[in-house]
Amino acid sequence: MSDYKQILNQEIDELKQRVQAAQLAEEMRDKLKKDIVALERSVEWGSYDEKYERVSKYIDWVLKIPWEKETADRLDLAVTQEIFAKHHYGMQEVKDRFLEYVSVLKLRQKQYADGDFRAPVLLLVGLVGTGKTTFAYSLAEALDRKIVRIPFGGMSSAKELRGESRLILGAEPGRVIKGICEAGVRNPVVLLDEIDRGAEEANRDIMGVLVELLDPAQNNSFRDAYIDYPVNLSHAIFIATANNTSQIVTAVLDRLEKIPMPSYTDEEKMVIAKKYVLPGLLEAAGLKSEQFAIEESIWPSVLRPLGYDMGIRSLQRTLQGAVRKAARIIVEKGYSQIVVNQENRKIFLPQY
Repeated sequence: MSDYKQILNQEIDELKQRVQAAQLAEEMRDKLKKDIVALERSVEWGSYDEKYERVSKYIDWVLKIPWEKETADRLDLAVTQEIFAKHHYGMQEVKDRFLEYVSVLKLRQKQYADGDFRAPVLLLVGLVGTGKTTFAYSLAEALDRKIVRIPFGGMSSAKELRGESRLILGAEPGRVIKGICEAGVRNPVVLLDEIDRGAEEANRDIMGVLVELLDPAQNNSFRDAYIDYPVNLSHAIFIATANNTSQIVTAVLDRLEKIPMPSYTDEEKMVIAKKYVLPGLLEAAGLKSEQFAIEESIWPSVLRPLGYDMGIRSLQRTLQGAVRKAARIIVEKGYSQIVVNQENRKIFLPQY
């Protein structure tokens, strides 16, 4: 046997060992073995390199999928309250809905352990900056689950969700399967972010995949076009967000429980800025709390640089810019403290 063929056979043997050692359904194992047999035949036909790349890539993805691995839920209402209070100020009705959600999960824990997991799918609807995304992250932290974020903004094809056939050159799994592979478990919190913002021409197909994902009767055998084998996603928790529901088809809305996100008052935004946003920005910039301050008379301009704003996104950007400028002045001039006041506000705050 030539050295070249010996190397090829070693590569094939490694694939065989990996497939044999993996925890797979026998049907899937047989599917991979057939691919390896076809790979062995290609050695004689001179198409091995191309075939090996396709087969090994497919096996890599199949073995990355957490077919059975899960995390155990932490269903502690006191811990949940503490986490939501830590990350969110106000929004009590929304927080109460999540506390109810966790309470139901706890009461139905036995049914879920028996395999009957049917958690409601929440849809958080509100304008940009009202905290929709962070609520999903707080739920994942409270339950001690991994989180997978799938952004729908600008999604141009349902193939981005479901993947493409591996017969197509360069094909890969869709974002759903990639997400659970990254999480390493099959039961993460899956954040379907801004489901109303997919490309208009692809919206119908994208919504079709969403129906399958969100339907308990179908998501226990979700079939990605690349993997081409059912993956059980029924133990995942799906949370969706949207700016509005006009682009969401009825079949999807019927599977969602809508939670409107209220706007923040100026008083609430003030507390959020001082207690949550500014301390985080100072830490990220390497500044201590005593090195940067904003006089009370300046805060109205910080809260409303362009008039009324429902969310806190503009507030975050305004404070971020001020902190960056302060960091530079402290480094360049050697100042021990920066205080934003009426005299120097134009240096630190945007002028429109």
